[in-house]
Amino acid sequence: MAQFAGQPVFIMKEGTERTRGKDAMQNNIAAAKVIAEAVRTSLGPRGMDKMLVDQFGDVVITNDGATILKEIDVQHPAAKMMVEVAKTQDSEVGDGTTTSVILAGELLKRAEKLLQQKIHPTVITEGFRKAADKAVEILEKMSISSGIEDKKALKNAAMTCMSSKIVVESKEKLANICIGAIEAIAEKDDNGKWVADIEKVQIQKKQGDMIDDTSLIKGIILDKEVVSPGMPKSVKDAKILLIQSALEIEKTEFDAKLQITSPEQIQQFLDEEEKMLRNMTDKILKSGANVVVCQKGIDDMAQHFLTRSGIMAVRRVKKSDLEKLSKATGGVIFTNLDDITTDKLGYAGLVEERKIMNDSWIFIEDCKDPKSVVILIRGGTELIVDEVDRALHDALCVIRDIVEDQKVVGGGGAPEIETAIQLRAFAATLGGREQLAVEVFADSLDIIPKTLAENAGLDQIDVLMKLRASHQKGKNFAGCDLETGNVIENMMESGVVEPTVVKIQAIKSSTEAASMILRIDDVIAGAKSSMPPGGMGGMPPGGMGGMGGMGGMGGMPPGMM
Repeated sequence: MAQFAGQPVFIMKEGTERTRGKDAMQNNIAAAKVIAEAVRTSLGPRGMDKMLVDQFGDVVITNDGATILKEIDVQHPAAKMMVEVAKTQDSEVGDGTTTSVILAGELLKRAEKLLQQKIHPTVITEGFRKAADKAVEILEKMSISSGIEDKKALKNAAMTCMSSKIVVESKEKLANICIGAIEAIAEKDDNGKWVADIEKVQIQKKQGDMIDDTSLIKGIILDKEVVSPGMPKSVKDAKILLIQSALEIEKTEFDAKLQITSPEQIQQFLDEEEKMLRNMTDKILKSGANVVVCQKGIDDMAQHFLTRSGIMAVRRVKKSDLEKLSKATGGVIFTNLDDITTDKLGYAGLVEERKIMNDSWIFIEDCKDPKSVVILIRGGTELIVDEVDRALHDALCVIRDIVEDQKVVGGGGAPEIETAIQLRAFAATLGGREQLAVEVFADSLDIIPKTLAENAGLDQIDVLMKLRASHQKGKNFAGCDLETGNVIENMMESGVVEPTVVKIQAIKSSTEAASMILRIDDVIAGAKSSMPPGGMGGMPPGGMGGMGGMGGMGGMPPGMM
């Protein structure tokens, strides 16, 4: 608002809130720190879980940083940026979400002290950028080469990733399952590099049994039943026909009428239909297929002919499942029965309908060289099964990261301590105030080993001093034993392994988020409209949009219709 000839002139809508300068910065930093504190206690093998209850009473129990931040309803714009950090980390590398958020919060917390010393935010962000680039360089240098052949590193990385989850007692078995899944789907691209698309790993969840009963199926599971009770429920050495078109008589796309003048013509019509369906099933029989998986419907008469021939059939299978089945069995998806050839059929050692709890599922197993596999997750309750799913997703991502990036580092706070020590030496070579920002960045990295120690009930300062002393002696992979508080001189040898790319992505995403928040000195929040477009008095914002939010109808809240 400005004053002109004694009259107020509204530049922005009346009711717009504006926060400027130090107040804006302090508010943003405070919001970001709150988000970091919210997930801090869930870091590491001794981290605790969070119970999240939404407005409908649905419960989620997890210690996965990305899931925690996704489930809580964040309003402050700076806090939303921190949530985005976790989402980016999760989508890029699949692990290290809690680390990235804690690191971003610590960078902002320490940057606040530099702001109080009258150091300009741009100088701080430039120092952070240089420190992040140097930190990535340090991590690359201290990394050890690994890859798909290094089973020990893959297993240790998966077990490290699951050490803080509810599945910790079964982590060895689950790690082997994840390695088997990635080995099955990993392929070399045109440049000779290994690529593992975890979308090819199908996850099926069913409560019941125990976590230890989780299994890897080298094939696929269809949540369908055999179409006819007379068909075989189990077929060994299955030759599988995958077809997109319906095994039915096609209906005309326009209105058609048949003029029938005698009962014999009705019979002729029915006989012709039967003949067409018999021809379809004869083509299937001729191909040698003993299992048919169809994306569309199968006529009752066709079911009868298939049953008489001892062929198992499944209908109305999702297109995505049909494509996965093609990758798993090596079969071609046909659209025309005339094109079927025996050599294009899929193969599976066993196709069987099984009852899991109250549902019947079809298991297609023992495929020769499956490029799509299934992990069937079991657990006592739905909440446990969901958390096992999240743990397996992280483990699959970690193994994929090592297969594709082929570099690992030790865990337990070792890479952070080593990077911090080398960054302090790097800061001494810089002139100007950026040196202070680089030192602050190095100090911020210490938050990871300190939090690991704190969550394990150990003294942060004692652990930090012991780790620094070991690293100063040249032990790059020295980390903390969270059972005793002592230093383990080589975390790699003790089995605590992490992909380098996870650490690098955490540094990159947290630095960028902290820099963006630091550069904000003006927050303008638009006024909330009291009347939606169209002028319906008394209606809430978005009033008639798709009938959502019809306020005032029988006391219903907005958006409940």
